[in-house]
Amino acid sequence: MTIRLHDDSALPRRIVASFFLLAFLGNSHASDNIPPPPQAKPIVLKGATIHPVSGPDIPSGMIVFDKGKITAIGPNIPTPEGAEVIDASGKHIYPGLISANSVLGLTEIGAARATVDIEESGSINPNVRAATSINPDSELIPVARSNGILTAQAVPEGGILSGQSAVLRMDGWTPDEMTVRSPAAMHLRWPNLTINRNPRAQKSVKDQQKDMDKAQKLIRDSFQTARSYWQARKSGIHGFKSDLRWEALMPVFDGALPLFVHADTVAEIEAALAWAKDAQLKIVLVGGHDAWRMTTQLKESDTPVIIALSTALPSRRDDSYDSSFSDAARLHEAGVRFCIATNGRESGAPHERNLPYEASMASAFGLPKEEALKSVTLYPAQLLGVGDQLGSLEVGKAATLIVTNGDPLDFPTQIEAAYIDGRKIDLTNRQTRLRDKYKEKYRRK
Repeated sequence: MTIRLHDDSALPRRIVASFFLLAFLGNSHASDNIPPPPQAKPIVLKGATIHPVSGPDIPSGMIVFDKGKITAIGPNIPTPEGAEVIDASGKHIYPGLISANSVLGLTEIGAARATVDIEESGSINPNVRAATSINPDSELIPVARSNGILTAQAVPEGGILSGQSAVLRMDGWTPDEMTVRSPAAMHLRWPNLTINRNPRAQKSVKDQQKDMDKAQKLIRDSFQTARSYWQARKSGIHGFKSDLRWEALMPVFDGALPLFVHADTVAEIEAALAWAKDAQLKIVLVGGHDAWRMTTQLKESDTPVIIALSTALPSRRDDSYDSSFSDAARLHEAGVRFCIATNGRESGAPHERNLPYEASMASAFGLPKEEALKSVTLYPAQLLGVGDQLGSLEVGKAATLIVTNGDPLDFPTQIEAAYIDGRKIDLTNRQTRLRDKYKEKYRRK
């Protein structure tokens, strides 16, 4: 039986996954990370260097938050009555990091099918909703947030039109509690336009070209059908037969839901940009391995890029070794809006914690340091439509922040505390528990 991401049958999948984890992990305390209750009183962090990201740093600053929102920030501000005051002298405070392209909550153990719910069968599934399949008990979520990632976009995979993503806070009892915004975007995966000319290839060059043409025609036909459906709905035709797939695309044509197009090579990006212009749709490019070759076109069309992996290897034999490392710097120099993310694949979910080091690599290869920090905080928040809530430390925004002993993009830095909507989050995880367990084992010897 196919378990669909967009209906209530996802609930049994989450239950099965949770029981599977308990059985697989045995006595590893899989449920120890208990979501804390809502913030009950004002909290003041003082003495730390505050990095708002959207403005200059505040040495020896103070930040006050209450009921999950930042209420004051500055060098010397009054302490609210009854507040919990925490001395953070010598520490640093940053907004929580944001992973803009992940499958966190949708997968757990790749070899265990019951714990993987990242895609739907078929090619055209715009009505698929990732938010209904999130597993709040995932062991991968605490690992990611222990390195400062407090928000992530969970993206469905599979097919051509994969469905609708959700922006999640990395803590909560249920998917609804975790959801910041759903749907966040519609995801279209542009067909691979690379011809395999190896004599041992499964298909001939001619057949490969036919498959590419067929897939691109399917995109054009699907959106044309959806647009006709949208126009018919707007005209108020009576007796109209509803179709859930085309209903899901109506917010895209209304401009209320962004269209994220996953494409990597020059050919794919050129085809996607040409199609978007012809279809009169604004898109966000995801992946963008060759985006640095297309800066002029991206700038002219005002197409932002979510760079998937700044640490990727060169895609061509004649590319320089740092072609991916310097991708972000070249986009920045060209004035193209961008953010940095991981590859968003099932195999990458256990490694989401490495997101800050993707930005760090870009910084080492030409991207200004302050831009590297924005690329995993403010910029992804803006591209995901939550820039008014997250991404920087400002009055009125969510008190979703981290307290560190250094630069979060620097490998030795430790995240010493984290708050999501003003609630202090448990930073332990399966990895830290195993570390402590075996440290104790060898201490006893």
